[in-house]
Amino acid sequence: MQDRDVVIIGAGVSGCACARELARYTADILVLDKEADVGGGTSKANSAIVHAGFDAAHGSLMAKLNVEGSRLMEPLARELGFPYRRNGSLVVCLSEEDRPRLQALYENGLANGVEGLQILTGDEAREKEPNLAPGVVAALWAPTGAIVCPFNLTVALGENAFTNGVRFQFNTAVTGLDRAPGGGWLVHTDKGDIGARCVVNAVGVYADVFHNMVSAQKIHITPRKGEYLLLDAREGRHHVDATVFQLPGKYGKGVLVSPTVHGNLIVGPTARDIDDKEDTATTAAGLAEVEAKAALSVAGVPFRTVITSFTGLRAHEDGHEFVIGEPADAPGFVDVAGIESPGLSAAPAVGAMVSGIVRDRLGLAPNPNFDPHRDGIIYTRLLTPEQFNALIKKDPAYGRMVCRCCHVTEGEVLDAIRRPLGATTVDGIKHRVGVRMGRCQGGFCTPRVLELLAQELGVPMEAVTQNGGDSRFVLGANKDAL
Repeated sequence: MQDRDVVIIGAGVSGCACARELARYTADILVLDKEADVGGGTSKANSAIVHAGFDAAHGSLMAKLNVEGSRLMEPLARELGFPYRRNGSLVVCLSEEDRPRLQALYENGLANGVEGLQILTGDEAREKEPNLAPGVVAALWAPTGAIVCPFNLTVALGENAFTNGVRFQFNTAVTGLDRAPGGGWLVHTDKGDIGARCVVNAVGVYADVFHNMVSAQKIHITPRKGEYLLLDAREGRHHVDATVFQLPGKYGKGVLVSPTVHGNLIVGPTARDIDDKEDTATTAAGLAEVEAKAALSVAGVPFRTVITSFTGLRAHEDGHEFVIGEPADAPGFVDVAGIESPGLSAAPAVGAMVSGIVRDRLGLAPNPNFDPHRDGIIYTRLLTPEQFNALIKKDPAYGRMVCRCCHVTEGEVLDAIRRPLGATTVDGIKHRVGVRMGRCQGGFCTPRVLELLAQELGVPMEAVTQNGGDSRFVLGANKDAL
């Protein structure tokens, strides 16, 4: 058994943000996750929005970290080289009776410190977004709202943590926690026990399970299921430029319509509380609800161009608040729990807060070799013809197309595998460079991706998986090799 200074349970966006910030200090840090890659849970299925911070209750930790995280995100994107675009957001009001609620949202945003907020008339809002529905009578404009790629944000944080000395251990399920005889914690996993001076609990919808193992002060997290539709970039790209929200209700911010940094249009989510922490199935009723509600705020959404649907689970804590810190009866155990929306937006601030708690608990010294910078992934679809040709001359693999829908080359796939904390699964490549995310949903590119993964990992094609475990594409050969 190896003892570590810090064990972080969970390699989602919060866990990776904590790991990256803790890498600023001299410590032996290990991140554990039951999935095969970073971002395998809640972090891979959300709206990809950097919220401005007008919605969370004034005075709450959620509001504080949302606004701080939003301000940190753009400089973080420059440091770590991941896609980010400040496109602004509109919260639309659909009836005169709801104007007081819109005004209250505006005043809450001002109290939270959100900059540039304006209330627009319906006509003023349609000047910004001509495809807003005729029923929109007013809107709240937030110019600091932005969009990001949640996969690339999480990967970037994880890679930078890794290159600064943090270790990651995937395909490892934590099964229990106990106090170690000499102090600290004993982390039980299906791969053996690990000692830790400090444990960070960043496991999304399961955070209450681990918290309740060590503390008499119980918390409860409900998986809140949200279903989404993703539309083809070729036709949805220009339908809206800003993120269009509806006035928040009991279950969150309602169904939104938003561009993505990759040019698609995303619509959703629904909000339904469930018991099953693994239920990510989509339903006909849920997707029909997405279409119907989206039409209230945005007219003419081209739903005929839907290329896929998916479901995400938000970790809703009963008090609708982030739970961050050490329980009074479990020092050295740091919760990062209840991180539902705006958790993605708050991630940089969450990481900084948690690293400060752990630093003070363990008396960590600064890491003099910490490097905050990361070379981002090269996306050939964003290059000029001159840049693309120069890249091909340098490495001919960038001239061989693998994914025609999303314009992903062999060079990009190889880079995804060879990078620090590189991809070992098909979904790992998908999340880094975008294969299998276009109109054909992998019909063209999957065979070549399998070949490249097998080649680079030095394994038979039958060993390559979609996302770890038994999720294999190839079960065996049906004829002898030639």
